[in-house]
Amino acid sequence: MRILLVEDDRLLGDGIRAGLALNGDRVDWITDGRAAGAALQTDHFDLVVLDIGLPYRSGLEVLTQMRHNGNDTPVLMLTARDTVADRVAGLDAGADDYLSKPFDLDELGARIRALTRRRCGRASPLLSCGDVTLDPAAHRVTKDGLDVELSPREYALLRLLLEETGKVLSRPRLEDALYGWDGEIESNAIEVHIHHLRRKLGAELIRTVRGVGYTIPTV
Repeated sequence: MRILLVEDDRLLGDGIRAGLALNGDRVDWITDGRAAGAALQTDHFDLVVLDIGLPYRSGLEVLTQMRHNGNDTPVLMLTARDTVADRVAGLDAGADDYLSKPFDLDELGARIRALTRRRCGRASPLLSCGDVTLDPAAHRVTKDGLDVELSPREYALLRLLLEETGKVLSRPRLEDALYGWDGEIESNAIEVHIHHLRRKLGAELIRTVRGVGYTIPTV
């Protein structure tokens, strides 16, 4: 999953990015509201973690502009101002959840997983197709009940395809989710990851839609 983190506290931002990366998420980090607004107009993100107190433009201004532009990406707001009025203002502006500082990274991860489930319209915390199951909380993948070891990007790719079961995802969409702003990407990187997943989990799990992208069909 590709997450946009907007946080001007360097120490906190570095910790959040490192913690979410351990969960297999691709985190692009921005430190001011003006740059966040520009990124949200030009890039696709699966979720936004947005601090309220930012340089140049506040998090509330960024959020208000997002919703005005029709951007319905889930937003988890962070704030050091833990008052009812602040929470109400954020939720009324279009935030999907709210977390007050200081917070535990495990709670942040759990809230992100809950928002992802809601976005995908599912109640179960597990992602599965046939005999393959992915547990986002435990960061575990099994096939026929047996653990399967995946690289971080193989895991991230499988998770995204399972979250979007039945939808065809293009290679650019998958590249954005796995690499973000990390720079140069090998032209066949996605194909290589797909090949490894098929070898480990079964050739029938992921279907290629020629000229369009890849999908895990609904069972």
